[in-house]
Amino acid sequence: MSDLPRIHSFAESTWRDVAALDARRTVAILPTGATEAHGPHLPLATDVIIADAMARDGAERLALAGYEVILLPALPYTAANFAAGFAGTISLSPDTETALIIDIGRSLVRHGFRTLAIANAHLDPGHLAALASAATRLESEHGLIVIFPNITRRPWAHRLGAEFMSGACHAGCFEGSVVLAERPDLVREAIRTGLPDNAASLSVAIRSGKQSFEEAGGPDAYFGAPAAASAEEGRATVSSLGEILAEAVLTRLQELSPA
Repeated sequence: MSDLPRIHSFAESTWRDVAALDARRTVAILPTGATEAHGPHLPLATDVIIADAMARDGAERLALAGYEVILLPALPYTAANFAAGFAGTISLSPDTETALIIDIGRSLVRHGFRTLAIANAHLDPGHLAALASAATRLESEHGLIVIFPNITRRPWAHRLGAEFMSGACHAGCFEGSVVLAERPDLVREAIRTGLPDNAASLSVAIRSGKQSFEEAGGPDAYFGAPAAASAEEGRATVSSLGEILAEAVLTRLQELSPA
């Protein structure tokens, strides 16, 4: 856990620790990832690793801005139908995921929390739709402020580099770099460095109606340039992701309470 006193771990807290927080003034951050295939070189938990790093960096920025922050355990099971054909992938239906996130949000509201930020690193279209639906319903039905910066869209996507913008960014340089920075012990280096680039764009494939990695041109469940990944680039990417999360939270909260 961070040394910053304004950042708390939900899972490591006791119930009395949580009860002692000024929940209405505390930003809860939920990292969301997936358990799915990420090529032959990265772990199934790649998206969870990235989401946790995004949440941590964003929390540090919010704490420095004067906010109390509590980090929720990452959600590792989400809609991941694009990778469903590969061993190890666990995919929920979007409806199940939406219901799960709504229940998490309802519990937070019951404990007095007012603001939930979602640090998301999983880009399956079913998952993104589930997050958007859950956010809308939590706000309209339960009064929870939900901040979900969709990094596939403006103004965020252009901050994440050329590979990300190309759409060829699943288990390539973008994601591989973050795992090298955060959990290098989980990267199969001998395999990673020998993988050829795969320039097939997932975003183009999605727009054209493709429904799986195989249909999109990813027979080994990766897109992009795995061999080009580096820990240095991964640290820079985590910083960009954390900045995006913190900026989205600060902008929304300042719009609601300008003073």
